[in-house]
Amino acid sequence: MSSSDPQNASAAVSRRFSRRFQIDLVIEGALVGLFGGGVVTLYRLSLSGAEELLRQVTGSIAGNLLYMALWFLFLAVLLLLVGKLMTWEPATAGSGIPQVDAEVIGHMDAPWHRVILAKFIEGSAVALAGLSMGREGPSVQLGGMSGKAVSRLFGRKRGEERLLVTCGAAAGMSAAFHAPLTGVLFAIEEIHREFTASLIISVMASSLTADYLVSGVLGVAPVMSLDFLRDLPHADYPYVVALGIVCGILGALHNRGMFACQSAYKHISKGTPYMRLVIPFALAGVAAFAWPELMCGGDAVFEAITSPTMMGLAPLIVLLLGKYAFTTVSFGSGAPGGTLFPLVVMGALVGCCFSRAAGIVSGFDLAYYPNFMALGIAGLFAAVVRAPVTGCVLVFELTGSLDAMLSVSLVSILAYIVANLTKTDPFYEHLLAAQLDVSEDSVEVTGLTGEKVLKTFHVGAGCRIEGMTVAEVPWPDATRVILINRASAELIPIGTTRIEALDDLLMIMDTDAEEDVTMKLEVMTRPAVKR
Repeated sequence: MSSSDPQNASAAVSRRFSRRFQIDLVIEGALVGLFGGGVVTLYRLSLSGAEELLRQVTGSIAGNLLYMALWFLFLAVLLLLVGKLMTWEPATAGSGIPQVDAEVIGHMDAPWHRVILAKFIEGSAVALAGLSMGREGPSVQLGGMSGKAVSRLFGRKRGEERLLVTCGAAAGMSAAFHAPLTGVLFAIEEIHREFTASLIISVMASSLTADYLVSGVLGVAPVMSLDFLRDLPHADYPYVVALGIVCGILGALHNRGMFACQSAYKHISKGTPYMRLVIPFALAGVAAFAWPELMCGGDAVFEAITSPTMMGLAPLIVLLLGKYAFTTVSFGSGAPGGTLFPLVVMGALVGCCFSRAAGIVSGFDLAYYPNFMALGIAGLFAAVVRAPVTGCVLVFELTGSLDAMLSVSLVSILAYIVANLTKTDPFYEHLLAAQLDVSEDSVEVTGLTGEKVLKTFHVGAGCRIEGMTVAEVPWPDATRVILINRASAELIPIGTTRIEALDDLLMIMDTDAEEDVTMKLEVMTRPAVKR
């Protein structure tokens, strides 16, 4: 046997292993999609039934003081149920997307069976109460925990388990919005934050399987349908630019308001989570009889603004402000529910308000009213979540048309840039930073006192810090390394962890020092230039 034979044999085994591994990933991704899609399909049916029951009951008893008082008593029972479940399984509080992020980067190991059971019941109870919360965040968490269940079933190691959790998140988003490509991109752009062949094929298998399942049960129609009468002419693109800027500013205000409300709720330290839930549940009772359009995710609002009889500018602005205020108060309390669907509805409202205002000021043709609803959705999504590609694809799947892709891409890019210029945290990154327990880190650095932002830095070959331990690196003030990604494995750093070339460092830093810290870290991780 020649000396090259062992090498050839090893290469052949490696290729066979690689092919087998890819097949396994597709199969396991499809199983995650089947499980996660099934759970989210049942969840959607439960929420739809709860909302229908809510509107029937509150509509029939409106004006009857005795029955209205009994309804508030029923809300108190729902509040106790939700609070008890949140105490039983704390990982179900809030939207669920930051928890999935924390699972993927190895900072959380929640019991999947408890999370699925508690989140399912909590979400149904919150919908029955009428809080302004969406199904997408909980659907992502339900899907992610379904991926974890499949991983445990097959006895996979922690690294592959995180990949299957990402697959489950894609399945959850796909099933919630009936938008498989959106599910794929959201999982890659927001959850896993990297592009690899193994990740993409498994996530696609999961997302498509979930969509196939949910469409077979609930139909193929999109969750929100927008029909364009005609394409926006290029002469009107200055309006698109203006809307992109407006969405960027409003997206930053949206995030700052949400974060401020969460901080305000933290002053309620006794009787949590019950005392924090009192406020949104009480407001839900008032809204049920005084302003029912504000209840739940926003289907009623979307039906109102897409009806043939268009609303005036003033009612649209009031509806936008009311929906935002109720959503902020509901989410800030830590109630189990998401903000993505309300965000999409608010984006459509922003587009409506903008087109109506443009019609009043400059005689803009209101035949393009639906176009600007779609543009508002993409722009506000990009500004709030900082996932512009996902926002563009979401609009494509909602409209079923690529005709608006140029204008949608433009408004998303502009909104993304403007929101970044305001130095406001991306929504889910901020929630993740609050979710992470950075006190685990054994590295002594100066304190982090202001608002936080997460950034990733790639360690270039031959850079200044290559080969140094974490404790030896002269880190800039107001920053901390919380995770090292090395060859698809996530390491929790301690002082003796040695930094190697091609590592990805996940850093948390104060937003006030972000510019200075970023510049210093880029210099420290810049690859050496060979002459």
